[in-house]
Amino acid sequence: MSLILGISSYYHDSAAAIIVNNEIVAAVQEERFSRIKHDSSFPFKSIEYVLKAANVNLSDLDNIIFYEKPFLKFERLIETHIAFAPHGFKSFCASIPIWLREKLFQKKLIYKNLKKIDKQINENKIKFSEHHLSHAASAFYPSPFDEALILTLDGVGEWSTTTIGIGKGNKIDILEEINFPHSIGLLYSAFTYYLGFKVNSGEYKVMGLAPYGEPKYQKIILDKLINVKEDGSFRLDMSYFNYATGLTMTNKKFSEIFGKQVRKPEDKLEQFHLDIASSIQVVVEEIILKISEYIKNKYKISNLCLAGGVALNCVANGKILNKKIFDNIWIQPASGDAGGALGAALAFNYLELKKSRISGLDQMKGSLLGPRYTDKEIENDLEKNYANYEKLNEQDLFSIVSNELVQGKAIGWFQGRLEYGPRALGNRSIIADPRSKSIQKDLNIKIKFRESFRPFAPAVLREYLSDFFELNCDSPYMLLVAGVKNKISMQNKKEKSSSILDQLNQLRSNIPAVTHVDYSARVQTVHKDINKKFYGLISKFNEISSCPVVVNTSFNIRGEPIVCSPSDAFKCFMGTNLDILVIENYILFKDKQKKTSIKNYKDQFELD
Repeated sequence: MSLILGISSYYHDSAAAIIVNNEIVAAVQEERFSRIKHDSSFPFKSIEYVLKAANVNLSDLDNIIFYEKPFLKFERLIETHIAFAPHGFKSFCASIPIWLREKLFQKKLIYKNLKKIDKQINENKIKFSEHHLSHAASAFYPSPFDEALILTLDGVGEWSTTTIGIGKGNKIDILEEINFPHSIGLLYSAFTYYLGFKVNSGEYKVMGLAPYGEPKYQKIILDKLINVKEDGSFRLDMSYFNYATGLTMTNKKFSEIFGKQVRKPEDKLEQFHLDIASSIQVVVEEIILKISEYIKNKYKISNLCLAGGVALNCVANGKILNKKIFDNIWIQPASGDAGGALGAALAFNYLELKKSRISGLDQMKGSLLGPRYTDKEIENDLEKNYANYEKLNEQDLFSIVSNELVQGKAIGWFQGRLEYGPRALGNRSIIADPRSKSIQKDLNIKIKFRESFRPFAPAVLREYLSDFFELNCDSPYMLLVAGVKNKISMQNKKEKSSSILDQLNQLRSNIPAVTHVDYSARVQTVHKDINKKFYGLISKFNEISSCPVVVNTSFNIRGEPIVCSPSDAFKCFMGTNLDILVIENYILFKDKQKKTSIKNYKDQFELD
């Protein structure tokens, strides 16, 4: 038996994953257990879970792989500060003691933490992958392709920010790269910071905000901030940025070219901010498309795999698809650093141990790789929370939930194994009727406690995909944006100049709750063989409503990790305006619960 544990931690989105005889058995982020969004701490709980899922002890493992190489990262830190000296002396003085005390000797730190789980662990089993190789491995090895180009894009690993590789069989070769400080991910994060959102968290907001604006500042970005070549390679003018050695992402010079200071989180979003979001989104899409066309023309391979944080930009992914540059695209659903844990284990399994690989199937199991709960565990949690519940058979459950959806109810839907990655895919979801004209606003303001402009995704039965969306391929991980069909033409021809609220209130299709302002949607295709229960529910809803689509958003509030346990779900249910909670076949109605709702539930989590 071959047992390999992958770990990512100490930056953001710590996680653990385990591979048993080439099979991905379990993977999960630490934030789901700790309830700290993007938790960077050592993933004790995640490791304990994946070991339990594989039914092994830590000392049984053959190898433990960390997702990046600390010495290379330290080299980058030193060389960067030397290159930018004397600027950044303050941040240098702040970071070096931490590196010398802890991070530089990470193997000893990892070993020390692993011994807290199992004192019999052998230090020699701990090994290290490279950050972008971990991303590339997470993208290629679980994909169905025997051969593919691999594009990884993120902020920065050790040195690389963008890599181009080729995967064939059980091998990966990294052929080209762009190095720090030149980074699409950090460029996008710089604009996230400039718009007043939190870096490594608010990038989704920039993407969601972009369709409300016009790319008026695209030329300034391309003329001043970044030099993009025809092959998509690029260099940033670092005189506008502060992230290499400073404590902020941008500087005074950056703000001056746009004529406004960095937005404070509490400040109102103005048309200027919408146009800035639109501009950086268009620039990033242009760069990614140029890289995609370049690598396809150069290497003549028709399949593409994507990973790295930038691969979560589903709008850009949709543009690659629409351009028909590649025949097939596969995107790692845990594309960020959490996925590095899985990629590190996979890279070692195939590149070092040279295990043979079987292609042809998606190996991610729908990304449903986290914990599930037995009926006994669910009942124990509900009893501890003094919940009023009843248990139904599956068909009655589908009928009742579908009828409640038609009545406009918002439902917490908790089933099976927890999703790995940032998307809820039908197991830890909030669901609603997409035909509702008010549900988008209600979900954002009354349940998610987040900005009203944030769009929601449709989950659609795969066989009905082309009836509702301009998409003709599987999208099980909600990582492709496509146009919505059955559009309703707008009376207001100047809708882009309207306020966000005015634009939100305009009806655009027969599924308005999942139709974004630009008539697009982040589509999830639901497959019977991947998620039978979610498929069954939507099928029943379709019988009643003639609509094979539901709103699907993550089961959490703004700033909170997706719920993991039944207790997490109940607390979120009682602390929000959710109407109904379903945990496996147990159903709970809000009006039947005791007045035990948690006061100021949203204040328990730091807003992102």
